[in-house]
Amino acid sequence: MAVKKVTDEVYEVGVEHWDRRLFDELIPLPDGTSYNSYIIFGRDKTALIDTVDPEKTHILLRNLEKLQVNNIDYIVANHAEQDHSGSIPKLLEIYPNAKIVTNAKAKGFLIDLLHIEEDRFIVIKEGDKLELGEKTLTFYMTPWVHWPETMSTYLLEDGILFTCDFFGAHIASSNTFSDDSDIVYEAAKRYYAEIMMPFRVAIRKNIAKVKEINPKMIAPSHGLVYRNPEFIISAYEDWVSDNVRNVTVVAYVSMHGSTEAMVNHLYNYLVESGIEVKMFNLTEADIGEYAISLVDAASLVGASPMVLGGLHPAAAFTVTLTGALRPKVKLVGIMGSYGWGGMMVDQAKSLLKTVNADFLEPLLIKGLPKEEDLKKIEKFADAIVEKHRELGLL
Repeated sequence: MAVKKVTDEVYEVGVEHWDRRLFDELIPLPDGTSYNSYIIFGRDKTALIDTVDPEKTHILLRNLEKLQVNNIDYIVANHAEQDHSGSIPKLLEIYPNAKIVTNAKAKGFLIDLLHIEEDRFIVIKEGDKLELGEKTLTFYMTPWVHWPETMSTYLLEDGILFTCDFFGAHIASSNTFSDDSDIVYEAAKRYYAEIMMPFRVAIRKNIAKVKEINPKMIAPSHGLVYRNPEFIISAYEDWVSDNVRNVTVVAYVSMHGSTEAMVNHLYNYLVESGIEVKMFNLTEADIGEYAISLVDAASLVGASPMVLGGLHPAAAFTVTLTGALRPKVKLVGIMGSYGWGGMMVDQAKSLLKTVNADFLEPLLIKGLPKEEDLKKIEKFADAIVEKHRELGLL
């Protein structure tokens, strides 16, 4: 993997993981990912900002060799998760004088996760500075993006803010810098949807802190470096706001066609009423695309047949994920078909209790929908249309 120049004394020495297709054994990666690690050469000291996934440690070491890095004084750990910290133990072997610079909470995580000895740490707090010689690092706490210990590191002289997961994107690219394209935007939105969305209230405060720092560049540890920070900051401000779009997301499973008939009728009625509808067949859908759709949708409908008295397992997984993501949707509806009965609605509501939205009266239909059932679906849809009108979207 290539070494990438950011400025005269700053290089990206991390790894593009082109063929990785699943993250955390959960998140699809259609564009791969990267683990960005940045080396900073001061006049007197050298610092490495974050490391790489332990599977790719050998590539990080090869890149450091290319730059003839014979000594690292400081390894700054902005975030303790192993895709950024996992190479630290090996680096401490090769560079025995190196110290890990991080905050107290991250130190605890790193000891737990990597069994690093206490004496290898320098613990810093908000606003502390580290002098490298004509290069100054300042540390800012940016918690809950997406772990509680996460911080950002600002290189004063170059105006670069190293944010680790904050503003990241799962995308592997030979480029160093973002071109602010739709591709980069979508990758960053997917990353936000899958990882950051549950923490949008905390992220608002961290965005305000970043804007006060006013960096010339934002360098995350996944994705590309932003030479136009406003591009990603404004995108995040939109995503974490309370603003929603005139979109209904319909996520469904159908075993024998009854539930599919219900959602197809719902789809047609909503579209003809002027609402954009995004449909996801949960047996085939990219769960990342589903998460993206929830970032700014106004309403959500989940539809499932009853299986052994409860949600279809594919629907149960998606409802569980939705509850964890806590999207800002304003209205949620539950619908489905059944043969003899069950507790599907109670199960779904329990899993969605973290979603702060109004809930429609659930709509359950026995077997294949009849003509009178189609009227019930239209009434169900009318409630969605009315909510969109109340929100000023229609």
